[in-house]
Formats: sequence, C-alpha cells, structure tokens
Amino acid sequence: MTSVFIVRPFGNRSVPKKDKTTGTTSIIDFDFNRVETELIRPAMNELFLTGGTTGEVFEAGDIRDDMFSELLLADVVIADITIYNANVYYELGIRHALRDKRTVLIKCPGFDDTPFDIIGYRYVSYDRDNPAASLHDLVKTIEETLNSDRKDSPVFNILPHLKSQDPERYLAVPEDFINELRIAAESKFVGKLSLLADEVESCNWNIPALRLIGEALYKIKAFEPARLVWEKIIAHKPIDIRANDRLASIYQRLAETEMDMNPVEAVSLLIKSDIAIETVFKDPGIDSSQRADAYALKGRNAKTRWINSWRNLSGAQLQSNALQSLNLDTAFKNYEKGFYENLNHYYSGINALGLLVISISLAELFPDTWELSFDSKELANNKLTALKKKYLQLSPAVQVSITAAKRQLEARGTDDIWVNITQADFTCLTSSNPLRVANTYTRVLQDAGGLNIDAVIRQLRLYQRLNVKTENIAAALKVLPEANVPKFSPPTCLLFTGHMIDKPGRKEPRFPPSMEAYVKNRLREKILEEVKKVSDVTTLKGIAGAACGGDILFHELCLEMGIKTELYLALPQDKFKVESVAFAGVNWIERFNVLYKQLPHCILSDTREMPKWLRKKSDYTVWERNNLWQLNSGLVNGGLNMTLIALWDGVAGDGPGGTADMVNLANERGATVKIIPLEDSA
Repeated sequence: MTSVFIVRPFGNRSVPKKDKTTGTTSIIDFDFNRVETELIRPAMNELFLTGGTTGEVFEAGDIRDDMFSELLLADVVIADITIYNANVYYELGIRHALRDKRTVLIKCPGFDDTPFDIIGYRYVSYDRDNPAASLHDLVKTIEETLNSDRKDSPVFNILPHLKSQDPERYLAVPEDFINELRIAAESKFVGKLSLLADEVESCNWNIPALRLIGEALYKIKAFEPARLVWEKIIAHKPIDIRANDRLASIYQRLAETEMDMNPVEAVSLLIKSDIAIETVFKDPGIDSSQRADAYALKGRNAKTRWINSWRNLSGAQLQSNALQSLNLDTAFKNYEKGFYENLNHYYSGINALGLLVISISLAELFPDTWELSFDSKELANNKLTALKKKYLQLSPAVQVSITAAKRQLEARGTDDIWVNITQADFTCLTSSNPLRVANTYTRVLQDAGGLNIDAVIRQLRLYQRLNVKTENIAAALKVLPEANVPKFSPPTCLLFTGHMIDKPGRKEPRFPPSMEAYVKNRLREKILEEVKKVSDVTTLKGIAGAACGGDILFHELCLEMGIKTELYLALPQDKFKVESVAFAGVNWIERFNVLYKQLPHCILSDTREMPKWLRKKSDYTVWERNNLWQLNSGLVNGGLNMTLIALWDGVAGDGPGGTADMVNLANERGATVKIIPLEDSA
C-alpha cells in the first residue's frame, strides 16, 4: 500500500498576515489540524493511502529516528509551506536531499512568501476557512505525482548527476518474519507464502519482503501466486528490473499452461511477457548474462506462438505450417542473440541450434513450401545454404559452451544435471548414431534421481511431431521414462468456511445442534454440485478447519464421497480442541479425533499470540489469520479453480478474515461462491 508522510505545523496558531495593499499586519488564528482533518486525510482516504505525521511519531517514541526514516521511506510526502515553520522546512529539505520526486506542496496564500529556493515549484492552494474546497485539486495532484517520473526536488534538478536514495537499501526485514518465510518456503507451503504476501502490505519493509516471497514462490514453480506477488512490486516500482525479469518468465509459463484451455488469455500473457522483457532491456545497467536471459525469454515467447500456429494440425499440413510461420525465424534469432550475447549461456545456444535443425530439416522436406517465402528458387537455395553454414558455425560453439560449463562445475566440485541433459540434447541434434543418443540419455538418467524431466520429453515430442531427426528421437524416447507426458490440470479446490455449533447458552441462536441434519443435507447438495462438474473426484481437493459444526461435517462428507481433504488448524491439536471443539461435547471431540487421524493436517501457529512482526496490526487475531491462510491456500491455482462454500448467517462486519471478508475476497479473485444461509432452515 502506498504510504504518505505529512509535514505540517501543528495546532491552532496565531499567525501574522500582511495586507499587501495597506502594508498593515494582523494576527490570524490558523487551525492547521483542521487542514489535515478536512483536506489531507480525505485525499488520502479517497486514494487508499496510509500514513501519518511527526505528531504520531512523537507519541510512539523517538521522533528523530522515525521522522528521518519516514522522510526517506514514504512513497509521497505532503508538506504544508503556508508559514515559515522551522520544522517543516527542515524536514522538507531532508526529503528533497534524499528523494528526487513525489513531494507534494500545499499552501494557504496570503501568509509568508514562498522561499526563493522553491519558487516556481507547483503547490496546491487551499482556503484557511474551507480547506475541503481544495480536495479535488489535492487528489488530482497526488495521482499525477504517483504516476509521473518528474523530479520535484530542487536539489536533484540543480545536480542532475546526483542519485536518489533507494529506500530498500535501508530497510531491515524482521528476523522472525524471515524465519516464518523460510519454513513456508522449504515446506513448499504456497498458501502460507501467499498469506505472508498479503500481511506485509502494511509494513514499511514490504517491498524487500515481497521480493523474498516472490522468489520463494518462483523457485517452487507456484507461478500464479508468484505473479500476484511480483505484480505488487511492479505497482510500486514499475521499472524494477528483477520484478520485470521474473514476471517475463512467469507470464510465459502461465501462457504455456493456458494455451489449451484459454488461447486468448495465453496470447495476452505472452504480450505481457514481451512488455516486461522490453522494460528489462531499457535498463543500461544490465549485464551480458541478464541480456542473454532476456533474449532467451523473447525466443521462448516466439517459440510458444510458433507451436500454437500448428499445434492442432497433423501430417504434412502441420509441417508445412510450421515451416511457413514467421515465429520460427523470430524465435531462432532471439535465441541466437542470447547465445552470442553471452557464450556461457548454453540454454540459448541449444535452443537456437534446435530451431535451426528444424528449419533446415523442414526446408529439405518441403522445398516447394520453402520457396514460397522467396522471390526465386535461387534465393531460397541461397538461404538454405546460409542456414547450413550457420549450423556448422553454431554447433561447435554450443559444444564448447557446454564443455566450459562442465569444467567450471568440476573445478568447484559440484554438478548440474541440466548441463548433462543439455549435452544429451546436443548429441541428439548433431549425432548420426541413434545408439549413441540413447546411451547418452541413459547416462543422464542415472544421475537424474527423482528429477522431473517432462520438459525434456516435451521437446523430444516436438521434434517427433515435425518428423525431425526421427531415428535419434525414437532412440531417446525409448530410454526415457513416462513417454506419454500428461497435460497438467490444476485441481479444483473446495474451500469451506462457516459457523461452529452454538456454544451452550448463546443468547441469539445461529447454528444450534438441532440444525445439524439440515446443514449436513444442504452441504451435501453443494458438494455434489461440484462433483457433477468433474469426470473424476480425484481432481477435487477439500480444505477446511476442524471446528465442531460446519468444518467437521464438510470433511466427513468429503470422505464419504471420495474427495481428498485436508485439515487446516489455527493451533496444535490439543489447543485447537479446547478452543473450537470441546465445548460441544464428547461426540464432536470423537469425530474430530477420527478426522485428525485419517486426514493430512497443517498447523498455522503454536500459540494464539501473533508473531512479533505482526503485533502492530490492530484487531488481527490468529483466527482471522487462519481464515485468510485457508483462503490463500484455496486460491493457489487461481480463483477459476476454487469454489468457496460458506455456511453463513449473512451478517457482515466480522472484520478481516471473517466469513463476510472471505466471501468478498473470493468474489474479487473470480472464485465460485456458494452460500448456505442458516435462516433457510426455518
């Protein structure tokens, strides 16, 4: 969330005002607190901005340390320069010396003159007796400031080579947060990582924290949640190189998975990937390795478009369309640029070589189709000759790159299975001996362990469909496991949220024990509606807590229908039972124990106490956190792959993480929401 720091005079002051016509001076009462209340705060609220003043800092502790931090870290500083107030101009000077942009000036005309140093800089005028009248102007100015890269600091305008301070360099991420992140990352707990990404939004160290979360999600290939995290960084820092680099890859990977079910969305994602790559290229500070990565991504995007142009065809038509597609040449050229940008980048080299072999093979198989792209047969032959010459130049260079990578690894006493796989791929593309190809892949498999090599098999299948290097491909696929690579289809998550059985003596009944049969029947109906949508219940996954009432009923029904389901507990088993099960009696305790023994279970926290880094978040409990944790876990594969079933009395206002909040968030993310209204039982 965008933060604001307000720099202004405080209180109700007696301020001298000089009449320029008569030359007389009068004393005017000026309520500066009113300016914040009626103008600044409403503008912040309209734009959903957070922040405060030095007055609030003073109440919290050491004013100087925190004030200096806020002047550096705040996304926007709003400074009231109506009068010559020493603190205001001191703080404004610090801001102008640290940050080159996003400082907004406001002023009530008719009092002290604007100092010479900032004459000519735009400010928002307001009326002492009616500050709210300037609300529209202030909102518009803040919006324009946030969306502009215009420098508004006289220091940086006068000294153009001076560099603005990067706030991230001065932000320390709390150790207890890092420990919580590490546990979630190493456990590959995607829902917990997504929860942390939501929770750090209000922290002033949110950007470096989001980087850690985004990187963790990227490494475990949780691309949809990773996309949301890196996009949060882009919202704050649009030209951030790391974020654009990661998003370029993420959009590309998501496009590949969407190509079957949603080709329009896949194309949109590829365009987003290209835009992110262009942003990376605009940074003059990127090195040759980063440029090689960027070119490789451009090549992969073009390759994806190329494959999509013939993927639903077969036989000679497939091969002919593949040869005619301009994306084949575009993909090759970008991979080639990546390789020659950095000869250590063997990934670009092997992909360029593979596309070159495809081009040559298809041109030889379909000479008439090949000639259609040229003005004459002679030009077509010349181009094919040039491609063959390029093959003779590129193949030994790629071999040297692979060998160099191997030797570097040997010197460090380490190994990289992907270097060995690349060597096998190179042999497949260049050798005329299928037995050698098979033997090379066999040796690679001995070192692969449990490594997922679906990507290798998909690439070989691509060559097979195009009828390229047929004997080598057949030999390779024969020794590779699981030759039929299944298409990935994310499971549909059924997330349940809802009320517990009423505690004895509850004044206003909500879910009395007498309603258990009604709730169970309605819940069964909702689950069956989801079962009917799928051909196999194994594609469904249930998530819920384990409280007496709706949670336990949900898990019992899932077990009855053969749906895999998991318990998400806010606290360890014994503590959870005391808090959320025991009051309902022995029957519910026994049912909880049965589920706990049968089902996988995840535990959010050891105690009800919030982590130290979260304690400043007011009115936020472990129960609300637990609900948001479940919601984020259900949304791991996106809202389109989640259905929220809510047992809800329709009462809103239960705060962050409550049922109303979960329903709203699920709707915002495009999930299906099904509500079981308790009042229907009447």
